[in-house]
Amino acid sequence: MDFFDSPAAARPPGTTPAAGSAPPPDTDREARRQALFQSVGLRPGTLRVRPDALKPRLFLFSYDENKYDEAEYTDRFDDLLGQLRAHPELKHWIDVRGYNDLPLMERMMQEFGLHPLQMEDVLGDYQRAKVEVFDDNRLFLVSRMTDFTSDLTVLDDQLSIFTGPNYVLTFQDDYDDCLEVLRTRIRANFSQLRRKSVGYLAYALTDVVLDHYYPTMASIGDYIEELESKIFATPRERRLLSRILRIKKDVVRFRRLVYPERDKMSEILRLPEEVVPEEIKVYYRDAYDHAIQALDLAESYRDNISSLTDLFLSDQSNRMNEVMKVLTIISSIFIPLSFVVGLYGMNFQPEDQHGHRLPLNMPELYSPVGYPILLIVLTLIVVLQLYYFWRKGWLSQD
Repeated sequence: MDFFDSPAAARPPGTTPAAGSAPPPDTDREARRQALFQSVGLRPGTLRVRPDALKPRLFLFSYDENKYDEAEYTDRFDDLLGQLRAHPELKHWIDVRGYNDLPLMERMMQEFGLHPLQMEDVLGDYQRAKVEVFDDNRLFLVSRMTDFTSDLTVLDDQLSIFTGPNYVLTFQDDYDDCLEVLRTRIRANFSQLRRKSVGYLAYALTDVVLDHYYPTMASIGDYIEELESKIFATPRERRLLSRILRIKKDVVRFRRLVYPERDKMSEILRLPEEVVPEEIKVYYRDAYDHAIQALDLAESYRDNISSLTDLFLSDQSNRMNEVMKVLTIISSIFIPLSFVVGLYGMNFQPEDQHGHRLPLNMPELYSPVGYPILLIVLTLIVVLQLYYFWRKGWLSQD
């Protein structure tokens, strides 16, 4: 299978897309552009849902060190609230996947005491990574989940996280995500998540998103290396250049996603202890290191892509120089031959009108072996030129 017709990088593990779960990249960007355009001039805090948003699915994870319960409450929000109120001694993770039910979103905003501006950020689904603090020391976190798909495109989805006294509430606009590893950890009997506070769960969600940047970056790195190996092998320069420019856009986009994550972690570490306890900040410091490493890799890939573009253009220039070299050698060979042939093509008469011979006007015209002699002279000129070019090293392929 041809390189341009086959995927160069596999989708990272654990992120297999469901049919119809995510729109194509161009459709996704167009939907976000339309959402931004339609929000211009509206009152702050006005809630709007994209028409292509998925129907919400509600999941509840209730646990402590000794007990665990997991259930889906889609279309049963009252039952979910009843479970929360019936077990205040447990820690809860309310996992909302999909937004396309505005009355439900408004009711959740009221039940959990969310600010309309924050809920607007959730439903907008295009916020950069950030952290905000409620009046009662609750947190609102936004992270960007990334994936490098099989069609060589960086996709990102927003993960919105709200913390409460004994719960964490998350929103995302897709049914598939990178959080399954965290759900598996919660299901484990001896998981550290089940022993620690809900603040640690909020950290764990952010940390999983950060950790998932590395498979994305690994796929990007593998693809960059494959492009580099193809530069000197493929003759289809235009298609290869389009691939380089496309991955360059993806790397720049990925860097824009990672950069706010670093700032968010830095801001969390500066929050007072009553908001983020010191025992949780220890873990956020580790997440901050992960964000720095991810940003460094993104910067490195951006430099690699720039070098790859320069390498491609340099290779094309070298190929053009080789073509010009061959054409120049051919021209150099035929220039003296054309001169000799043109010289003997001039119509000077060997005799004047009175019959007197003119010895300086091409006496070779009457020679019986003039034509063979001319061919020998032309061949000798070619041989001497080629010998001269060889001695100068101009015929070498190195």
